Amino acid sequence: MNFLFIHQNFPGQFKHLSRALAAQKHRVVALTPRVKERTEWGGVTILPYKIEASTGKDVHRWLTDLDTKMKRADYCWRAARKLKDAGFTPDVIIAHPGWGESLFLKDVWSNAKLGLYCELYHHADYPHLGFDPEFPIKDPEADVLRIRLKNQNMLMHLPLCDAAISPTAYQASTFPEEWQKLITVTHDGVDTNALRPNPDATYTLANGKVLTRDDEVVTFVNRNLEPYRGYHVFMRALPEILRTRPNADILVVGGDGTSYGAKPADGKSWKQIFLDEVTSQISDEDWARVHFLGRIPYNQFVSMLQVSRVHLYLTYPFVLSWSVIETMSVQGALIASSTAPVTEVLEHDKTARLFDFFDRDALVEELNTVLDDQELQDRLGKAARAKAVAEYDLRTVCMPNQMEWVNGLVG
Repeated sequence: MNFLFIHQNFPGQFKHLSRALAAQKHRVVALTPRVKERTEWGGVTILPYKIEASTGKDVHRWLTDLDTKMKRADYCWRAARKLKDAGFTPDVIIAHPGWGESLFLKDVWSNAKLGLYCELYHHADYPHLGFDPEFPIKDPEADVLRIRLKNQNMLMHLPLCDAAISPTAYQASTFPEEWQKLITVTHDGVDTNALRPNPDATYTLANGKVLTRDDEVVTFVNRNLEPYRGYHVFMRALPEILRTRPNADILVVGGDGTSYGAKPADGKSWKQIFLDEVTSQISDEDWARVHFLGRIPYNQFVSMLQVSRVHLYLTYPFVLSWSVIETMSVQGALIASSTAPVTEVLEHDKTARLFDFFDRDALVEELNTVLDDQELQDRLGKAARAKAVAEYDLRTVCMPNQMEWVNGLVG
């Protein structure tokens, strides 16, 4: 059969599924603006197309998001027409609709089945908006209208969708009821055989220091360092963490941009704003134990998790980060905010220690409790890995579920 994948940052969530289908000798093609030229990857043919930047000029501010998505849909549609003219006809299209690209593909191939990755549906009420009182909504009534328009892209996809998939029950639950009837809940999956504890793991810092499991290493990971992932809570806890853990090295992974939510108004990055806030509270000697690593290669990321004594994870009620399951898989001890969908995956004092997102004193207390108790670290880590293997393993759980979903889509 012929499969077409659509993702603005392919492979994204389709990293495993696309290659698994190719391994079964299906013809698998992906359209994405991420690449500049035709690329062969794991049996998948990746084809580029270009998206011209949207200026948003003369567009109502509530329509800027939709305008951008319609432009993306337009350019993807044009690329799809060229692909059709070249003789390719997909039996199944699997797409992430969040950026709009897949909206017009059934106009090109009306007989193709369309499966959609449903990551999140936006709501104009708590906790989707107004969760963090530090960043209040300036005009709640207007935001209801803005969010309604933001969802138009997803709503226009609904009559086109034959089946959908979502990584957590919480994320699926954000969608309207008519969507939920179409959604299969199964995680993207991690290879727990490859991601496993390694007592001999090392991580070398830029200053040449080599960290091992014998060192007290605390890790914090975001795609970008920003409030949606609790960066501000972590940074405000950092002075007390350093004071109470004089031998700890703190490793922070993440970029300077904004992945979610609003950008800072003053042109600074969220990273710099909260660095500036706590700088005077931390001595130069203690700052030397804080290591901002930026974005690092995946093999280094895994080694870092394997040497970590405790991994900290915070999030607004939002989408679950892969790093949670990856940490579980390497038998890491997790301390995390008690927010959805974290509470769907982790249970307090069984697979992690959980605390209120805004309570940085509780964060420090939990961190000290776990770091001072090796038996507790081991118990949490082993239970977390057991759950990762049982419920999130790529080969034995998630990929079979995804293949069953594809087979149902094919009919």
